[in-house]
Amino acid sequence: MAVPQKPAYKPQGAFKPGGNRPKGNFRGRFQPQKEAEHRINQFIRVPQVRLVGDNVEQGIYTTQEALKMAQDQELDLVEISPKVDPPVCRIIDYNKFLYDKKKKEKELKAKSKTTEIKEIRFTPNTDDHDFDFKSKHAEGFLKEGNKVKAYVQFKGRAIQFQDRGQLLLLKFAERLADFGTLESMPKLEGRRMLAMIAPKAAKKK
Repeated sequence: MAVPQKPAYKPQGAFKPGGNRPKGNFRGRFQPQKEAEHRINQFIRVPQVRLVGDNVEQGIYTTQEALKMAQDQELDLVEISPKVDPPVCRIIDYNKFLYDKKKKEKELKAKSKTTEIKEIRFTPNTDDHDFDFKSKHAEGFLKEGNKVKAYVQFKGRAIQFQDRGQLLLLKFAERLADFGTLESMPKLEGRRMLAMIAPKAAKKK
């Protein structure tokens, strides 16, 4: 008579291949934080560092010595060159350092901004109201750092009024003198009298 076999023990909750393993990406509450731009203070975990700067005697110190020096000055120990041995650090106000860095980056971005050329069109018979309206627009363009190409369009027999067009463009440049500089005297190209006005450099505060 065959003896009945006892079923093999299977622990509860055990995973089986292709079975009840959780699927999909982890969507927990905690997400990895963005890595800090610099290691500072207690996050500098090397045995020694090289200190540079005007407020210290430059040289190699243990990290603990450098931290103590930073604490004595009520400043931060900031790692600025992590890939050398030992890493190079400075004792500075880290918040002020980041502020100045972002300010410089913003200034560089503003300087590297591509200058656009905005066009303003007149006719020999442009009235005062239209002239004032277009001058105001051009003022805004120059304040934004863009160049303004102003031109007087001559149609048909109006080409005989070139002098009027030149005077109008010179008056336009004079109106904008606080914001831009006339690059060259108005000149005729085809049936247009052109003048280019470049923005003045922003005054440093």
